[in-house]
Amino acid sequence: MRILSLLGLCAVFLGLPGVALAMETGAHENLDLTNHTVGYLAIVIFVLAYGLVMAEEVTHLRKSKPVVLAAGIIWGMIGYMYVSHGMPHAAEAAVRHNIEEYAELFLFLLAAMTYINSMQERLVFDALRAWLVRHGFSYRKLFWITGWLAFFISPVADNLTTALLMCAVLMAVGTTSPRFVAIGCINIVVAANAGGAFSPFGDITTLMVWQKGIVSFWEFFDLFVPSVVNFVVPAAIMHFAIPNAKPDASDEVVQMKFGAKRVIFLFILTIVTAVSFHNFLSLPPVLGMMTGLAYLKLFGFYLKKTHHHMNWRNSNSEVGDIEPFDIFKKIARAEWDTLLFFYGVVLCVGGLGFIGYLSIMSNMMYTDLGPTTANVLVGILSAIVDNIPIMFAVLTMNPDMSHGQWLLVTLTAGVGGSLLSIGSAAGVALMGQARGIYTFFGHLKWTPVIALGYAASIAVHMWMNEHLFHIPAQ
Repeated sequence: MRILSLLGLCAVFLGLPGVALAMETGAHENLDLTNHTVGYLAIVIFVLAYGLVMAEEVTHLRKSKPVVLAAGIIWGMIGYMYVSHGMPHAAEAAVRHNIEEYAELFLFLLAAMTYINSMQERLVFDALRAWLVRHGFSYRKLFWITGWLAFFISPVADNLTTALLMCAVLMAVGTTSPRFVAIGCINIVVAANAGGAFSPFGDITTLMVWQKGIVSFWEFFDLFVPSVVNFVVPAAIMHFAIPNAKPDASDEVVQMKFGAKRVIFLFILTIVTAVSFHNFLSLPPVLGMMTGLAYLKLFGFYLKKTHHHMNWRNSNSEVGDIEPFDIFKKIARAEWDTLLFFYGVVLCVGGLGFIGYLSIMSNMMYTDLGPTTANVLVGILSAIVDNIPIMFAVLTMNPDMSHGQWLLVTLTAGVGGSLLSIGSAAGVALMGQARGIYTFFGHLKWTPVIALGYAASIAVHMWMNEHLFHIPAQ
């Protein structure tokens, strides 16, 4: 389905006349390559690369490999054309700009992933899972508890980690009720995606919007109520399909390792630092995140030095380590495939934009259809094609929209992936974790209910934040 969508988009591109970009790059105008063989080849290469990305579950080819190669080929062709026309520095300036944008996001995500890996190693998430399992809640209570926890954890941790943690709870208590696990997984995917939509830290798309300076940190919370609606509406309907029974409680107890609470505190302090750098010092948020990573590195040095004294320490909440804490092992365990995939996407989409195709898309979507329709469609496309390239494309187009419309596309890009199980990293991961129980077609059966929440969240946003739709984009 995703491949057909991309091929359809390719056909639209090839069927439209070339439109020259009026942007300036140094002293030169961009070449119009939209009707050139290089432009057509760039689209075909991107579609083929993204087709391999979407077939990852079948081919087992890591998703970063085809898009990184595609990025190099696309920009290589662009560079050749510009050198041939005596404009050797135009393409160089454009690609350097794309690399700079990627570098900020890369370092930001690397710091965040290192903290998440450190909390996992300190058994923070395992302790939370064990606490939930041993309290003997009913299936319906666990359905709501895991949903709300996914909703509130995903704004500070990535939705993938959050979904995997909550699914582990479902799998632990739902061994005799596959129906509970299946519906609970759908609920977790919706909740994690909805929770990530109202925070700059909740999703890569919201992070991109924040770092671009389009929406400030506190303005994201205008999306809190619409995000709640997006989660609660389908959850309230699915609630009645959950068995009204109580699973057997477990006596499992997991104690966090020594220093776990301080790692959590340092993560919160890091977020405060990043927000403060951006809001009060007008510095990039990534500088605050990297400063926060230094907090963890210094604390890691303390843990390593005190390892022999604290080993096997036992208290009510913390235990010692068998191996000393090594911060560089936590950095090494970052999602490098995801980080490199993001590089490939940014460079590929940036290349297509430099050729001129994003200008065509912007005119087609935001001028012909109007911003509201276009932004709603962005969310629907996010369920078919990954929301990262779509949001980066929108940011590259930079359509002239009101503040309310920018918040709308942030919302739809974040929650639209919940419509299908393959529409978000959380859904794809849970299909693997709960293989045979949470499936594509099992999720598809509840898509109309999820779509109802999608529509309701848009309506609530347009009603509650109506005043923002009258403010012209700066």
